Amino acid sequence: MQYMLLIYLDEQGLSDAQREACYLESAEFAHELNAKGQYLAAAPLHPTATATSVRLRDGKRLVTDGPFAETREQLGGYFLIDAENLDVAIDIAGRIPAGRFGTVEIRPVVEVPSLPENLISRAVDFAAPGSIQR
Repeated sequence: MQYMLLIYLDEQGLSDAQREACYLESAEFAHELNAKGQYLAAAPLHPTATATSVRLRDGKRLVTDGPFAETREQLGGYFLIDAENLDVAIDIAGRIPAGRFGTVEIRPVVEVPSLPENLISRAVDFAAPGSIQR
């Protein structure tokens, strides 16, 4: 079963050095999961200041800058994994480096047969020097 591991943290809570170290550690963890056949994708997200929210109201599209809600923790990234069951997903979530700074929410992914084939076929290399834009 596929699980989305959503990482929430205070995006201002890490120094640049801590953030870069977390990216490197997360890439190492992704390779570990990949070696076990559990890795599907992972990536950090740009800060909420870069977010755009879209809402449909009365048939009209409302586009606003920023996230949908103001909260203490923001969605900072994700891991998409393949795990035998929720217990395995919990174990994996408990080892995500960014979890030390916030919360990891585990959500099972609903398989919808009529969707196009999932083409996640390459690792997301988010730890390479210079690959992160701020």
